[in-house]
Amino acid sequence: MADHKTTDLRNLLIAGHGASGKTTIAEAMLLETGVTNRMGKPREGTSVLDFDEEEKERRFSIFSTLLYVKHKGKQLQIIDTPGYDDFFGEVASSCAAVETALVAVAADAGVQVNTRRVWKRAEQQGLARAIVITKMDAENAKYDEVLGNIQALFGKACVPVTLPVGVGPAFCGVVSTLNLPADAGDQAAAAANALKEAIIESDDALMERYLGEEEIAASELMAAASRAVAKGTLVPVFCCAAEKRLGVAELLDGIVSLFPSPVEGLQRTCVKLGTDEAAERPPQEDAPFAAQVFKALYDPYVGKLAFLRVFSGTLKPEDGLFNARAGERSKLGHIYRMQGKEQVEVDSAVPGDLIVVAKVESLEVSDTLCDESAPVTYPPIVFPTPMVSRAAEPKTRADEQRMSTALARIASQDKTFLAGREEQTGELVITGMSDLHLDVVMGKLGRKPFEVEMNLKEPRIPYKETISGKNSTSYRHKKQTGGRGQFAEVHLRVEPLERGAEFEFVDEIYGGAIPRQFVPAVEKGVRETMAKGVIAGCPVVDVRVAVYDGKYHEVDSSEAAFKIASSRAFSEAFRGARPQLLEPIVNMEITVPSKYFGDISGDLSGRRGRIQGMGVEGDQQTISAQVPLAEVSNYSTQLRSITGGEGSYTMEFSHYEAVPARIQEVIVAKAAKAKAGEDEE
Repeated sequence: MADHKTTDLRNLLIAGHGASGKTTIAEAMLLETGVTNRMGKPREGTSVLDFDEEEKERRFSIFSTLLYVKHKGKQLQIIDTPGYDDFFGEVASSCAAVETALVAVAADAGVQVNTRRVWKRAEQQGLARAIVITKMDAENAKYDEVLGNIQALFGKACVPVTLPVGVGPAFCGVVSTLNLPADAGDQAAAAANALKEAIIESDDALMERYLGEEEIAASELMAAASRAVAKGTLVPVFCCAAEKRLGVAELLDGIVSLFPSPVEGLQRTCVKLGTDEAAERPPQEDAPFAAQVFKALYDPYVGKLAFLRVFSGTLKPEDGLFNARAGERSKLGHIYRMQGKEQVEVDSAVPGDLIVVAKVESLEVSDTLCDESAPVTYPPIVFPTPMVSRAAEPKTRADEQRMSTALARIASQDKTFLAGREEQTGELVITGMSDLHLDVVMGKLGRKPFEVEMNLKEPRIPYKETISGKNSTSYRHKKQTGGRGQFAEVHLRVEPLERGAEFEFVDEIYGGAIPRQFVPAVEKGVRETMAKGVIAGCPVVDVRVAVYDGKYHEVDSSEAAFKIASSRAFSEAFRGARPQLLEPIVNMEITVPSKYFGDISGDLSGRRGRIQGMGVEGDQQTISAQVPLAEVSNYSTQLRSITGGEGSYTMEFSHYEAVPARIQEVIVAKAAKAKAGEDEE
């Protein structure tokens, strides 16, 4: 049996901006509760949570890591998440597994771009939220200023539950406003009163009693506070200096007393398999089993590990797993709980547990696992869309053989990484959140179990070719080689179609100028040339081609001859019909602090962008624009440079438009030069 009940669990993630002290807090919790006997430090590469080789080398968190501690009879299951937005997918997946987000804000840096992003995701997910102001012992710590900024940005529901004793190098501990000492000063008493009023305001029954000047017991206030945190009407704010373990015990106390258990927290919705009909899976041990995969990774020694959040029912190794997506049952060997990189075997799991199963290859992130007799599915986890693409080439033949499997495995565990062939250019394109993200992926691919090395380069822009005018031409293909000759004459007319119409072939042959059996060869010759392109080696689209006349020879005409003739005729007609290059246009939404609005607007104009609209949320502005893909293929780097890392953006394909003439000339000349080089080889 499990060594705890669902009501004894507290599931939380620690998230925030990079370098805000998230991993250090988790390390301090491990030390404070006796799990470890030393303080691991990420910047020194000694953290037990940042155990991956890439994390040790780079000295910051890249992957989410699970840990658990026991405190005052409760089991805290904690996910330490990365702070850089390059790895925000780890935060997204973790939000699907917990009830509470503990947001770290450094006292010397304040609220930063990823603080807002984490907060917004937790809010959208319906999680309870709490804040911990870290690094209170930093030389330039600004507690009052940072707290004021938090309340201005995230609302007056953010109320301190621990107050600092001293700030900066003078910081020596905290005072709890939940259990205020009798000798506390006026400032602490005022903070305790503000907390009390915030708790009472969140409960109508308590408010009525309070207004009636009725005495409210401390136990009632604490219970109401816990309910308010679960509803999001109270956001407790803690403070600490984790490296010195100051305020960590009080933070643990607050998690135990204020954070919701899986019973009290947000209940995830699910539907009956194959329908839209809602189903209930309460967090009860005797309910039908239901869980979701929120994370997956490949261990070089164990193989595939799938991380599950159990929502209802009980799981034992002998039960096996039914995958609702795949419609198949898998056997289980063992169930584990993760403590950093260590796997601790358990004999069962109850609602609320975060567990790991090994070597079940069919499991993918977002999969629902459930009772086969009452199958349900949970909504898939929503991940940020990756924006930065690179063309990848294997370094050796051996790499080429292993590459597809390795990329597929990486993509299955990291849903912000994509890999696939670009149909038009033929390139293998990998896409991630940023250059740093792709660099980390390359590092992972180079180590066990993958051991694949690739070269990356800028992907080719998938231009297309079309025409803006009409033209007619003919071409005679005649060749005599001593034996049977080749003869075909084709007359073609080309004209533009509306954008998106692709291609139309019209047979206008009358009187047998070209025999019926050769007309398909004419169309085939045109299609093959369209696929290869005429002016820049890009596919031709949105043209109507009519064959209206021609000649043939009883002996020398053939399908091959008519294919050649129609291909040459089409190329000549195309070149005389005012050919155009089309380029992909993308819709972008760029969110930046208001102070960068002018810089971003000017930069977009310089990239041939057209601003479509603007929105304001607090001190953030969102700019909607349409921009040629060729102008923003490296936009993540430029946006980071302009905004100092405070901007973010999304991008999706919109449509194709004609390339300006001056730019088209450059692209066509470059393509001609490249073709000439290939011909010389």
